[in-house]
Amino acid sequence: MLKRFGLILFSLLLLGGCTKPLSTGNIEKVGLLLPDTINEQVWGAKGYRGLLKIQSQFNVDVYYREGITTLMQVEEAVKQFADKGVNLVFGHGNEYAVHFNNISEEYPSIHFVSFNGDAKNENTTSLNFEAYAMGFFGGMVAAHMSNTNHIATIAAFEWQPEVEGFYEGASFYNKAVKVDIYYVGHWDYDDKAMKILDKVLAEGADVIYPAGDGYNIGVIERVKEKGLYVIGYVSDQSDFGESTVLTSTVQHVDSLYELAAKRFNEDNLPKGNLSFDFQDGVISLGKFSSKVDDEFKADVEDQILVYMETGKLPNQ
Repeated sequence: MLKRFGLILFSLLLLGGCTKPLSTGNIEKVGLLLPDTINEQVWGAKGYRGLLKIQSQFNVDVYYREGITTLMQVEEAVKQFADKGVNLVFGHGNEYAVHFNNISEEYPSIHFVSFNGDAKNENTTSLNFEAYAMGFFGGMVAAHMSNTNHIATIAAFEWQPEVEGFYEGASFYNKAVKVDIYYVGHWDYDDKAMKILDKVLAEGADVIYPAGDGYNIGVIERVKEKGLYVIGYVSDQSDFGESTVLTSTVQHVDSLYELAAKRFNEDNLPKGNLSFDFQDGVISLGKFSSKVDDEFKADVEDQILVYMETGKLPNQ
């Protein structure tokens, strides 16, 4: 998951609402770089909510720039942030890790945070979602609810651990289930994801896991028309169709922003790559559809509790 390639307009905006930054702690002002926009329905909106949570909790000025995808654009935006006194910068995607590694030494007073990347310098951190388990439990739900013993995931990239988790969870629950795996090659919406969807539906798949946040809403709408099922991705997507979305594999990006900011403020945000999972309260399954029977739902919830306590999945 995390991410991606943008376009969009550039904007440097101060989000108002605070009069005086707190005098205690390390945080002074906070900046956010996004590859797309804050209005992007799944990923971008989550980053923006995280920034607003930081603003509210720490009473600091916060800024954001949209459509930042190249090193040159990152350099320009960070310079503007630095001129305004920003000392904590979030790059909302894994591509920012490389850019931050390239420029962070020029800004020793700023701490740079990216997602699912490889942070190498003293003032860089990458926050990594351990997504295998969420995919595993999502796969169990999909296998349980399939009437055809044929399910499919339409993912963005091969490196996504939730894809392997989905396959393993489905296969653990029902060894007879067929799991098709396809890759779009990017996170954004285009016809490729929908063409793959049409193919797997025609071949009999009746539960789809669209593990790419730019196109999963389009997938949900098409599957809803067919009266079939979806496992939602990144956000709790039950609002798009409670009878269609069986549950969602949710990454609480906004909560992770808040957690990272708290650690930074307490001088307790390490350099390097940090991993987070169910146990940290930043990954969960979303609301279950009423189509999912209570006995199975309770069993999955119990298995998640066991995983949170022991780190062991049902197949271990």
